[in-house]
Amino acid sequence: MKILFDHQIFCLQQYGGISRYFYELAKHLAAFAEHKVEILAPFYINEYLAAPGVAAHKGLKIPGLSGAGKAAAWGIDTAIAYLLSGSRRRVDIFHETYYSGVDCCPRLAKRIITVHDMIYEKFPDQFPGKDRMRQIRKHAIIRADHVICVSDNTRKDLLNLLPVPENKTSVIYHGYSFNKKTKNKSFQSRKPYLLHVGRRIGYKNFDLLLLAFAHSSKLRKDFSLICFGGGAFRPAEQKRIVALGLSLQDVIQVHDDDADLAGLYRNAAAFVYPSLYEGFGIPLLEAMALACPVICSNASSFPEVVGNAAELFDPLDEKNLRETIERVVFSTEHRVALVQRGLNRAKLFSWDRCAKETLQVYVN
Repeated sequence: MKILFDHQIFCLQQYGGISRYFYELAKHLAAFAEHKVEILAPFYINEYLAAPGVAAHKGLKIPGLSGAGKAAAWGIDTAIAYLLSGSRRRVDIFHETYYSGVDCCPRLAKRIITVHDMIYEKFPDQFPGKDRMRQIRKHAIIRADHVICVSDNTRKDLLNLLPVPENKTSVIYHGYSFNKKTKNKSFQSRKPYLLHVGRRIGYKNFDLLLLAFAHSSKLRKDFSLICFGGGAFRPAEQKRIVALGLSLQDVIQVHDDDADLAGLYRNAAAFVYPSLYEGFGIPLLEAMALACPVICSNASSFPEVVGNAAELFDPLDEKNLRETIERVVFSTEHRVALVQRGLNRAKLFSWDRCAKETLQVYVN
């Protein structure tokens, strides 16, 4: 089989869960000698795609592009993909990496699309001005021959929100890229710390974690709160931190590479994921695989992913979160139990399994 991945996510994300998913999927599919895998991304900004050993790909990495620059690269790649779609070259599977209003599927190829979440549709008030994006997503999903959902919760949301037949969908879980052999950097912290990973906007519910941390004298005394990724604290966030009686030495923002993140997971007192909604939640697997106790909300896909390997809390209840964190971090016995259950749970997920199950969707 000839499998072709398009350019979209590699033009849009330098780092990120979706681009990591497609990078890992293409890499693992390419290990099957009987299939040919190609990524069509002539111009891209993605760091994963620039790594050696990626499935057949020829392109130029353009660093430091602004929003306009990324849009230009995406437009050029889309034009090239569209022109090639009318060619006679044989492609069996065309897997779109994001949602495009331009149909670049080669002739006779089977269209596959992966739905990572239904966030725009479930929280439209948090994404004003995204009506066009919602329409593009809808049309891209409906025109696909098959839709892969990253969790059963995501599939239920999809079926509730869009006119997609259930028999046109499959659930295939993510894997994770970190393991006990992953190199890590040691992070120098003046205190033990709680770890938050990713963006902090709206539905990510970061303010609840900030409140729980600020309102616990025990946590404030003995721990820092480290936020990896999500960009530097905006002025409004800095103002909020100060208003809660905290300082930027108590709540710290860092962003670097995977080695830094792996080190943060390995040394954190706990990883806290307060989000109201995620399609899957790769950081949950990363934390469990690196022996970090997990505390996460009981919403959306999280219970499905963590099973009994995490401490769950109500994402609308600040007191519940505060007491949950305290219960975990101040009990060595509890932390050790969570770590062991997390290590066992993480073994159920892998990119190899994800690739094999995806290949079955392609074949069928």
